[in-house]
Amino acid sequence: MASKNILALDIGHKRIGVATANTAVPIAVPRPTIVVDGSDQQQIRDMIIANRIDTLVVGYPRNQQGQPTAQTEFATQYAKAFADHVQIVYQDESLTSVAAEERLAARGGQHRKGDVDAEAAAIILQDYLEEYHG
Repeated sequence: MASKNILALDIGHKRIGVATANTAVPIAVPRPTIVVDGSDQQQIRDMIIANRIDTLVVGYPRNQQGQPTAQTEFATQYAKAFADHVQIVYQDESLTSVAAEERLAARGGQHRKGDVDAEAAAIILQDYLEEYHG
């Protein structure tokens, strides 16, 4: 089976966490966070083209009862902007921000909110890789 390039997004109203991977070496790598500033969708399209992305994995937020939220609707509507370019799949993102903060704290040093978003995107992508390409 041919390897695939995958881009993951942790979509927020202010920032978008980004991570990439290739199924040949299924390790999610955090990338620089994108600021939601009007150019964000074009930046993502550019990444899709430049990295020859086959699949876009989007974090799917749920509340503690497992139900969709307003953020779920926002993320799914945002992701639809890329439906003409790549296959879109949704991956549960429950507690990924908490796990991201724990990972960054374990590494020590200072980290910014954008670092948490990128790390959360990497966790979303790693979960997807393990579930579907493991």
